[in-house]
Amino acid sequence: MSFWENFWDIFWWFFTACVFFAYLFGLFAIIGDIFRDHGLSGWWKAVWIFFLAFLPFVTLLVYLAARGDGMAERSVERARRDQDEADSYIRKVATPSPTTEIAQAKALLDAGTISAEEFERIKSRVLV
Repeated sequence: MSFWENFWDIFWWFFTACVFFAYLFGLFAIIGDIFRDHGLSGWWKAVWIFFLAFLPFVTLLVYLAARGDGMAERSVERARRDQDEADSYIRKVATPSPTTEIAQAKALLDAGTISAEEFERIKSRVLV
């Protein structure tokens, strides 16, 4: 065998592998979109899954042509919702500002819960 025959065999193998992985990515994206779409009835979901099982490539193209815009909108809405949830969680668990911590420590000092030395220790830790 010559180098070029091996080269084209390798090229064809990589090309086929890339097409196969792209197909799998599209297939799983569409299956995920089908089950996330609350506007689609159960029967329509079953029909799409049936055709994806028996005419996968054609059904994938038809689904993208027929419902691609809605798929993109649902994806953007989900990303926005996930970002809002992450931001909310971060705000909830984030440490308070130094001013807030000192004010809380001062309130504890005024209430007699902590001593002046503890207040100074908290203040020096927060200001560092």
